[in-house]
Amino acid sequence: MKVLVIGELNVDIILDDFSDSPQIGREVLAEKMNITLGSSSAIFASNLSNLGNHVDFMGGIGNDYFAEVILKSFAKHKVRTQLLTRFPNHPTGATFVLNAGEDRANVTHLGAMAHFSIEQIDLNQLNQYQHLHISSYFFQPKLKKDISTLFRLAKNGGLTTSFDMQWDPLEHWDIDLSEILPYVDIFFPNEAELINATHSQSLEEAINHLRHINYHICAVKQGNKGSTLLHNQSSNHHPGFLNADVVDAIGAGDSFNAGFIHQFIRRHPLDKCQDYASLVAAISTTQIGGTRALEDRQYREEKAIAQFGKALS
Repeated sequence: MKVLVIGELNVDIILDDFSDSPQIGREVLAEKMNITLGSSSAIFASNLSNLGNHVDFMGGIGNDYFAEVILKSFAKHKVRTQLLTRFPNHPTGATFVLNAGEDRANVTHLGAMAHFSIEQIDLNQLNQYQHLHISSYFFQPKLKKDISTLFRLAKNGGLTTSFDMQWDPLEHWDIDLSEILPYVDIFFPNEAELINATHSQSLEEAINHLRHINYHICAVKQGNKGSTLLHNQSSNHHPGFLNADVVDAIGAGDSFNAGFIHQFIRRHPLDKCQDYASLVAAISTTQIGGTRALEDRQYREEKAIAQFGKALS
C-alpha cells in the first residue's frame, strides 16, 4: 500500500526530570534532554512505515541542522522524502517539550512549515497513492484553506483519506468541519480537540454536533481512557491497553492513527482497526520519543504479549 502524508515537520527538543516546576521569570534544571523527530505528521508517517507500509511525505523544511535530523530519521524509518520542499530562507520548525508524566507543555516555532502551501504540491501525483493522510491543520497556515480541496481531489481519484487536525495553539478553532469531513474517511481528533472544534461543553455534546455533519468514521482518542469509535450513528468504546509504567506518551495518538490506518487500508473490520491501534499506541509509550518503541518488529511484538497480553497481529 502506498500512502502519502502531507503535514508539518519539526524536531522535538524534549526536557525531562525538572528540579522544580518551570515558571516564567525563574530558571530550573532538567536532568534529561533528547533531540528527536517531532511533529504529528512525521511520527505518524514513520510508524506507519515501521509497520510495513510504503510512505511518502510532503512538507516544508529549512536548510539547517534540524532539517538533517529529520532527513536522517526518515531514512532510518524508510519514509521517502523526495517530495519535501526546502525553504532556504526559513529555519526548520522546532518544538520544545517540557515533559511531566503523561502530560506535557509545548512551545513551537513553525519555521518552514508555515510557508508550505498547495503551490508546492503536484496534484497529479495524488493518483500514485492508495491513501492520503493530512495532519496538524492549525500548524500549516498557508495550506489549511486548501485542505478540503486536497481531500476532495484524493477521493475523486479513488484514494481513502484520514485527517488529524491536532490542537489549535491560538485556541481560536476556526475550522469548518462540515467542509472537510465529507471527503475524509477517518477523522482522528482527541477528546479535547473535538470538544473545542465543535464549540461544545462535553464529549456527548460534541458527538451530537458531529452527527449533524456529513462525516464517515471518527475515532476519538481519550488517552488512558481508551478511544471511542463513531460510525453510522453508533459508537464503540475501547478501554485501551493501560501501561502502568509510561516512559513517554509523546506520539501515542499518532501511533494510534498509524495502527488504525495500517489495518484500515487492508480492509479489516473497524473494531479490529481500533483494537490494533490501541495496542500500537500503548507500545509506543514504552520508550522515549514517538517512534523508538515501534522501530523494531521483534521488540514491538514481544512487548505486546509480555506487557499487554495481546498479540500484535
